[in-house]
Amino acid sequence: MTATLFLSSEDVSDLALPADYVDTVREGYRQRGEGAPAQPRSKFFRADPEGMLTSYAAVLPETGAMGGYMYSAGFGAGDAWFMTPLFDADSGAPLALLDGASMNPHKTGAAGAVAVDELAREDATVLAVIGSGAQARGQLRATATVRDFAEVRVYSPTPESRESFAADFDADLEADVRAVDSSEAAVTDADVVITATKASEPVFDGDDLEPGAHVTAMGQYSPDKREVDTRTVERATYVPDLRERATFDSGEFMLAVQEGAVTEEDIHAELGEIVAGNEPGRTGDDEITLFDSGGTGIETVAVAHMLYERAEREGRGQTIEFAPASEALTGD
Repeated sequence: MTATLFLSSEDVSDLALPADYVDTVREGYRQRGEGAPAQPRSKFFRADPEGMLTSYAAVLPETGAMGGYMYSAGFGAGDAWFMTPLFDADSGAPLALLDGASMNPHKTGAAGAVAVDELAREDATVLAVIGSGAQARGQLRATATVRDFAEVRVYSPTPESRESFAADFDADLEADVRAVDSSEAAVTDADVVITATKASEPVFDGDDLEPGAHVTAMGQYSPDKREVDTRTVERATYVPDLRERATFDSGEFMLAVQEGAVTEEDIHAELGEIVAGNEPGRTGDDEITLFDSGGTGIETVAVAHMLYERAEREGRGQTIEFAPASEALTGD
């Protein structure tokens, strides 16, 4: 039998700061840029009851860990559950099983922040955030660790939500954080734009982007849905988290291809290739860059292993047991 650590969301919720997540995810993408295996998510849908089961995985050899996410949403419950199995990359033994809900916005936000660090101008001071939910919060907390923003503008369609979001972060960050009443007001003259919404249609006009702006789009991963328009993709140096995902479930890129604005040859590089130094990031002050973040096993495994190690040191969680196949796979 193998002792495996089970960690609840509460066990891991206070184990790391935003900067810790960013450093950990950056290292994961460096390994991906040097050949670590990862693939886009698999999604399975059911109509009655309506729901989705999805999973994705990665192997990070230098971290010594592999695993990913498997989660369900809907199915009549109107909720979601996130399970994160983590295995030893050398022995294959199960190290931990994490309730991945609390870490989700932080690890996804960290991936966005790594992209901002690699692709945004060094002197970026104005940030636009479109969206005001948990994922937008994770993006802002992480991104604020890689650039010194003086101004943050927040827009979401519900006034109460954007005002509450702005008030919370205005108290937490040194930047002036304020709500605005349109996406145009948020995006105009912004150095960095983050979209973290559930929208199916573009949430801003690509012509409103200033030369030199960086965009992180992280709210959609469906072939027929997108947060950014074709004009944005056409104007930008396009960087996905995984090259394969750009033509698999990125509505942003796939719809732009269908409309004839870009081709697969316009995929500049994966984020990991840039982090590893194998491909260039930003090459000019007026260049518009776009990071298309759909979520991968890279950030999931990197963060899960970091939280697992910290939880072990602090004696958190409880032990469960798994029997190896050599013992349990008997057919009796």
